[in-house]
Amino acid sequence: MSKDLVIDGQNYEVLDAKEHMTAADSWVLKNKIGIGHGEAKFYVGQDGGVLWGFFDNLNRKCFFLKTDLIKYLEEVKEEYENPQQPYKNKKDMVEDWKKYFKEINKLDKEVLDFNFVHQKQIEPPRVYFNSKDEIYELIRRISLPNITYLSALKIKSKTGEIHYYFRLFVDYFGQEFKDNKLENQIKERGLSEKQKEVLVKARIGQGKYREGVLAECPYCPITMVSDDRLLIASHIKPWIKSELKEKTDPKNGFMFTPTYDFLFDRGFITFADDQKMIVSPWLSKMTCSKLDLVDGKKYALLPVEGRKTYLEYHRKNIFKN
Repeated sequence: MSKDLVIDGQNYEVLDAKEHMTAADSWVLKNKIGIGHGEAKFYVGQDGGVLWGFFDNLNRKCFFLKTDLIKYLEEVKEEYENPQQPYKNKKDMVEDWKKYFKEINKLDKEVLDFNFVHQKQIEPPRVYFNSKDEIYELIRRISLPNITYLSALKIKSKTGEIHYYFRLFVDYFGQEFKDNKLENQIKERGLSEKQKEVLVKARIGQGKYREGVLAECPYCPITMVSDDRLLIASHIKPWIKSELKEKTDPKNGFMFTPTYDFLFDRGFITFADDQKMIVSPWLSKMTCSKLDLVDGKKYALLPVEGRKTYLEYHRKNIFKN
């Protein structure tokens, strides 16, 4: 696991993570795709020792952070403004986003406490929690189904108190959304057909961009796999966020095998300028063990020269810390 967290001026040790709890369409309040009225109970996982080893005491304080909610709204702003899913309230979403953003910014606390209750009346193996607290209702209002999930950290303060820190994340929209946005971005520029082709290929890690990255990094520096059929040219600063030159710059890329490409692309790992891996606290100990992810492990063949500005962007904007 990564270093201790600092939350609202206090230091906490990360004990473990509950990684991926989906914000189902049946659970969200406003931004629904289906016709259900919205069920307050939230599915947290399958009954068993792993789940209850993490949620071993629901009397502990649970909380979201105001800054995390603001970041979430900023990440989904475009989906609110240009919906890619068939929401029932499409016509209201632009104004809803403004309302939610204003409401959250007006909150006078950074740490937003709430309590979970186990819905014991529901037969296993599926386990559901519920809450009557206002912050829980707010989370249900702002969440977008299918693309939003909750994760939780089990953290311990310096005085020994254990809390559950929850956060909203976006599993960003899938290939169809990316392709639509790519097409719109390219159309907006007065580019030749040749330039458009170069950009499209760079977006998917192909063409001259891939050739350039592969020339500088002919293997995955983590696994040392050198079969280029199994390597992905992964942008450090995402294509969608890059300036025109950055989109095709080989220095804005590493070659990774698919698993590590996914972890890097989604911000579950990043790297320091000294070639040491930084592992997100939002991965569980079990996942880190299975993938042999070690925070602080140095990868001496990771080509960082010429990439430090891109890596700084990745650490600040992509990495899930």
